[in-house]
Amino acid sequence: MPARRSLLACVALLSVAGCWKSEVAPSPAPAPISASFDFRLQSIFSGASGLSSPMDLQAPPGDGRLFIAERPGRIRIVKNGVLLTAPFLDIANRVYTQGEAGLLSFAFDPQFSTNGFVYVHFIEDIPNTPGDIVVERYAVSADPDLLQTPGTEVIRIPHRDASNHYGGRVAFGPDGMLYLSTGDGGGGNNQFGHAQDAASLLGKMLRLDVSSLPYAIPPDNPSWGAAQPSENWAIGLRNPFRYAFDGSQLYIADVGQGAREEVDVVSAAAAGLNYGWSIMEGTQCFDGPCPTPGLTGPVYDYDHGQGCAIIGGYVYRGAAMPELQGSYLFSDLCTGFLRGLTMQSGAATVVQAPMANAGTPLSFGQDGAGEIYILNASNQVLKVVRP
Repeated sequence: MPARRSLLACVALLSVAGCWKSEVAPSPAPAPISASFDFRLQSIFSGASGLSSPMDLQAPPGDGRLFIAERPGRIRIVKNGVLLTAPFLDIANRVYTQGEAGLLSFAFDPQFSTNGFVYVHFIEDIPNTPGDIVVERYAVSADPDLLQTPGTEVIRIPHRDASNHYGGRVAFGPDGMLYLSTGDGGGGNNQFGHAQDAASLLGKMLRLDVSSLPYAIPPDNPSWGAAQPSENWAIGLRNPFRYAFDGSQLYIADVGQGAREEVDVVSAAAAGLNYGWSIMEGTQCFDGPCPTPGLTGPVYDYDHGQGCAIIGGYVYRGAAMPELQGSYLFSDLCTGFLRGLTMQSGAATVVQAPMANAGTPLSFGQDGAGEIYILNASNQVLKVVRP
């Protein structure tokens, strides 16, 4: 645990406070190293390129540019292989960067080609606090490589107790709704009680209708026993730093406390799920009571002999490597492996690439052609490729 905390503090991401406190369940076997999963990581940009703490990489479908979020509060563009000097967006003077905060993710509107909207997710610097989780909408200017400022606020969630477990990612689902994953408010052991509190917006997956602003709560969102539907689509998450949609499926990588890292795979249309934190940590009982009926458990988890904090990626749907189609790629902050998970008849199969290591990965990214990248703490952008 001390070595783990030191590393997490060093990269200021996904830190864990407190120790796990339940009996240890049987350790999952490490993923087999598979010669058939022999994919490599090719450096596209190095630390000398001028990137500073790359945290997310996205592009609209079919767009040849790469858009890269930098944790201090900028989004940069790579155009024709060159990192442009002028940022797509610079809100560094507003972004809180202590602990696990920063500019964490962004998403292009499904109608970006016609409306030019980009949704930016960051932690705003609020004096003498650990900041607020904020999503704002920006529009492209007459210059296609520049966003207009200021943006329009979509949602603000106070996160005032600790500077860890902000989550999270903003992304559009296959239903056209905007989703936002949030952490449990920080500290350790769900100490603030948010994850199982359906009235809190922390430790959740939110689902919003942003077809116009202010946002609307979709009428088919769950109500959690209240009179009206809530922003909360799902509860019981600890620190779902990254998730991804793949057609009708949703993949969530939820960072564990001190024992288990988990991958959840569910129907994207499944409303009202409870992923179990802090009743459970992965497949292991945590606070209990155990068993608790009605929880949605992971399809796969691994112990801390194999890593310390899962970094979720994407299901590969690019054209360059047909043999990788359908594999959900993920890594770990401490061990940097590249693993692929496939689902068949509700069961997960996981394999590990024999020669690929991302160092200290911070995030995955996906370009406009569906190719997948890993961003790491050495300011590198690594592309998943064949040997």
